Amino acid sequence: MKTVIRKLKRSKSYLLSFLIAIGIGLVLWLSQGSMSSVSSAQPSLLDAVWNTVNENFYDPEFNGLDWDALKSQYQPQVAQASSRAEKAEVINEMLDQLQTSHTHLFTADEPAYYQLLGIFYPRIRELRTQLQSTFPQGKIQYEGIGIVTQPIQGEPFIKAIFEGSPAAKAGLKVGDQILRVAGQPFHPLESFQGQANQPIKVRIQRTSEPSSQKAITVIPKRFDSTTMFVEAITDSVQMVEADGKKIGYIHMWSYAGDQYQQELEDEVLYGRLKKADALVLDLRDGWGGDPLTALQLFTARGPSLTSIGRNGVASTFQGQWDKPVVMLINEGSRSAKEILAYGFQQYDIGPVVGSSTAGAVVAGRPFLMPDQSLLYVAVKDVYVDKTVRLEGVGVTPDVVVPLSIPYAQGKDPQKDRAIAMARQAIN
Repeated sequence: MKTVIRKLKRSKSYLLSFLIAIGIGLVLWLSQGSMSSVSSAQPSLLDAVWNTVNENFYDPEFNGLDWDALKSQYQPQVAQASSRAEKAEVINEMLDQLQTSHTHLFTADEPAYYQLLGIFYPRIRELRTQLQSTFPQGKIQYEGIGIVTQPIQGEPFIKAIFEGSPAAKAGLKVGDQILRVAGQPFHPLESFQGQANQPIKVRIQRTSEPSSQKAITVIPKRFDSTTMFVEAITDSVQMVEADGKKIGYIHMWSYAGDQYQQELEDEVLYGRLKKADALVLDLRDGWGGDPLTALQLFTARGPSLTSIGRNGVASTFQGQWDKPVVMLINEGSRSAKEILAYGFQQYDIGPVVGSSTAGAVVAGRPFLMPDQSLLYVAVKDVYVDKTVRLEGVGVTPDVVVPLSIPYAQGKDPQKDRAIAMARQAIN
């Protein structure tokens, strides 16, 4: 039975088209690669980016832009940029003119580069061949503490924390303002580079009062980008007791591969969440890219199987989740996660709680540039149910619950509301 269920969710063609819910909103800085000066060969980067978009962008009219003129406009600025990061910033300004998600240049100076590679590297043989000299052991890794930061009025605040990460274990909280790391200005990548398994002081401010400042010792780790989100999903599982009822919770940080849906099904159908009376499915932040069959866990119908052993004890297996479920979304829920939220509402699976999604629903593909940077390009437009275009629109939750990040002190009103609604739905 379990094998049959697994086969139902395999859809390679959909996986290829919808495989990224890029958390471009996750502004991460990566732990490999340095902020080095650009070599004399670097100006060709603009040509490579422009040509790749010119040949692969889904709209041959480039959303009404004069693509040739745009290259001429930005060429002097790219030539004047003094570092790899500055060149990428200028090129991304050019790409932003397309006003389309899934279109961005990532460099080895930021974690999203490694996380995106972690999604595509195991699946694209050509990419593995191209990167063989860069990653000779085939491991896409970077050092960090497992946080997502967001600049607010020029100051870095913790927006999200991966469950089970060094940051979570050390007691850092969503809403903390990061002041310094090891006595130096905070940099999401460089602050932890070369510090794996070594204690490091992170100075934070927890409230708007300077008196709330404190130094917290954190031990960074080396994250494997091909497995880190599966581990975070596993560590996120909770069973919350409410009025004698059990509310299960799981945070789906990524859907970019069958392993993430498999982890969800294993926990819900066989594991720690099996005996929950209701479920909260958290799709906030992270990556998307799920196969469309992910909804079958909640929409498919089939017979249950009851087996009775010699001792007379009966055990019943249900191949689908047929109890109440509440979905959590926010502005970091992107791409195929938005399709799931749309499906939840259209098929009345359960209420959707949180804040509106990103409106980033096209299909993207990565291309390796000559300097080993990674260009992500929207190669296909996407419509749901043949006529509904979510790109630039997103999904509005049934119940809107704002969440203010600065100095939140770890409070999560969106999750609290979802748990309360799940409890109410049980009866």
